[in-house]
Amino acid sequence: MPLAPIAGHHEARRRLSAAVAAGRLPQVLLLTGPQGVGKQRLALWLAQLVLCERPAAEPCGTCRKCVAVAELRHPDLHWLVPIPRPKAGDPGKQVEEAAESLAEVMEERRAAPLYGPPDGMSSHGIASVRLLQRAASLTSVEGGRRVFIIGDAERLVPQESSPEAANAVLKLLEEPPSESLFVLTAVDARRLLATVRSRAVSLRLNRLAAADVRTFLREHAGVPLADLESRTAEADGSIGAAAGLDAGAGAARRGAEGVLEAAVGPRGPRMQRALSQAPAAARGEFTALLDAMSQVLAEAARGSLCAGGQRRVPAALEGRDPERLVRAIERVNAARESAQGNINPQLILAVLGEELAETL
Repeated sequence: MPLAPIAGHHEARRRLSAAVAAGRLPQVLLLTGPQGVGKQRLALWLAQLVLCERPAAEPCGTCRKCVAVAELRHPDLHWLVPIPRPKAGDPGKQVEEAAESLAEVMEERRAAPLYGPPDGMSSHGIASVRLLQRAASLTSVEGGRRVFIIGDAERLVPQESSPEAANAVLKLLEEPPSESLFVLTAVDARRLLATVRSRAVSLRLNRLAAADVRTFLREHAGVPLADLESRTAEADGSIGAAAGLDAGAGAARRGAEGVLEAAVGPRGPRMQRALSQAPAAARGEFTALLDAMSQVLAEAARGSLCAGGQRRVPAALEGRDPERLVRAIERVNAARESAQGNINPQLILAVLGEELAETL
């Protein structure tokens, strides 16, 4: 099954198309923006544009190369997504296992092009990066450009509590092979190493217009007409949220709001909330909770800066100092990195709760 058509981001597409036509497209791009707005889909659109046999303002969509990209089968398109850490001990076998895992993900996405966020414990480990380096060292199969997409690139950082994978990618980005295009995507660029960010030209994608979300849901996600308006409103400009691709998002959001409300309240409930976090809880679920906390805090900061239009946030966060809210996000991001190790989630949440109480 081919990819669903791209939704929205008209200005970003216009700018990228103009850069391609003028021969000024940077070799390394970083697409940032909220979860589920189509950053990786835009990266694939750009891959179609630069590989298209009849390029114009938009990829033609019908030539052999455009079809191959849409079916995720073009030999010069390499799409890396976070995967579970390989179980093999030998480095060579780890790379083989990473290749198999990525192939399985691509098969799943061919069958179901609409997909949710990766598991909280998945990452771009050193095995995936070695696979990327190997692919980058080869010549183009079809003699033209090669496109490397690194989705959820912020997952490069957590690698056994070291930035090893990110540094390995940095070496590749410092001197990218000729006729190659690297497109990294991330919700928050601050979660990437500063040295990686410095090698890329950033392009921020905003939330989609309600009309774009509504059209996509009606024509490509099979949403009943009776539910169309409510689903569009709940989406808050995110195709991923609108299509219900993240089954755990609602639970993570509710948990995040509960933690944040406890953080700005009395110390007793705050500690009780930390202790209720099971020590053996799936780390994927715990990191999803932390990600949701970052999102709620960011929404509260936006709401403090501009009234109206923002998604509802807990009353306890409304009207708070945006600078304090931004510092709180930094605390949550630091806790998320700690969560990748073997630190007890109860301890992480207890410390984070005290830090948030002081910060907010």
